[in-house]
Amino acid sequence: MNEDTFNTAVRKYLKQVGITSQREIEQAVQTAIQEGTLSGSEQLVATVTLEIPSLSLTHKIDGEIALE
Repeated sequence: MNEDTFNTAVRKYLKQVGITSQREIEQAVQTAIQEGTLSGSEQLVATVTLEIPSLSLTHKIDGEIALE
């Protein structure tokens, strides 16, 4: 295994995950506020699950996102 190649690939993947996730969350929150299902002052509970089937890896990350 080439450590540099591996680290670069992991970082690239995580950057894609982060950017895409942020965009999806922002769009969903804006839609919910416009539709009136959120007021804009909530604390949102969030969960991300990382799965890599070939490694039998499942890792869950829980957190909160404050809107105000």
